[in-house]
Amino acid sequence: MLAQALTLGIVAGIGILDGRLFGQMMFDRPLVLGLFVGLILGDVKEGIIIGAQLELIWMGIAGIGAATPPDIVTGGILGTAFAILSGRGVEVALALAVPIAVLAQTLGVLVRIINTYFSHKADEYAKEANYKGLAFSMWVPVLLFFLSTFVPTFLAILLGAQQVSSLINAVPDVILDGLGVAGNLLPGVGFALLMDMLFSRKMAPFFFVGFLAAAYLELDITAIALFAACVAFVIHFYIEPKNNNKQEVEQPDNLTEGEIDFD
Repeated sequence: MLAQALTLGIVAGIGILDGRLFGQMMFDRPLVLGLFVGLILGDVKEGIIIGAQLELIWMGIAGIGAATPPDIVTGGILGTAFAILSGRGVEVALALAVPIAVLAQTLGVLVRIINTYFSHKADEYAKEANYKGLAFSMWVPVLLFFLSTFVPTFLAILLGAQQVSSLINAVPDVILDGLGVAGNLLPGVGFALLMDMLFSRKMAPFFFVGFLAAAYLELDITAIALFAACVAFVIHFYIEPKNNNKQEVEQPDNLTEGEIDFD
């Protein structure tokens, strides 16, 4: 268990650095993390299934400005790991991942507060041309972010995996079934959050076409995605150019005498 806890902690630490050190590689997404958790714990299929469910919940989660979103890295890894170790499946993962992510969010806020000190120190070192101090002020926040997910993940798996598994196994099935039903509603909440940002009158017909295709034509997600790609191709390369040309033809000539239109 020590090796697994250490490996999962490292994965969590690398995950939180995604977008901060390595660029946005989507390594911090639950779907990707679920794969690695499954590999480490010996159940890749279950890890991917749980990661996909958690991805639906947190698909619309993004940190904007000074807002600190729930820690989906810690929540996703621990929720997936405890579900696999207990053998109780997706229901347990959904029940554990969300509160863990919200709880770990407080640690992320603390790290950000501490890092503001190093940001100001970096400004001072830059004015003094102190390159060593500047490098120190840049790498310490990275280390703190790494530890903010590595430490809780490592300790939770090493010290709490057996206790959590025993607790989950002691919970009556009726309660777990209820949590499973509630958990199945969470992906709908995730989609609602995403649609709240993206939904518009112009895009609404495409959404309902996809929904009806899945509900009544029983097409799978891959078929709907390919069909949507074809529709987008037709609109972009055939319909929009015609509309643009029509607008250019109808646009009145506002040039006055002596002016030259270089466009």
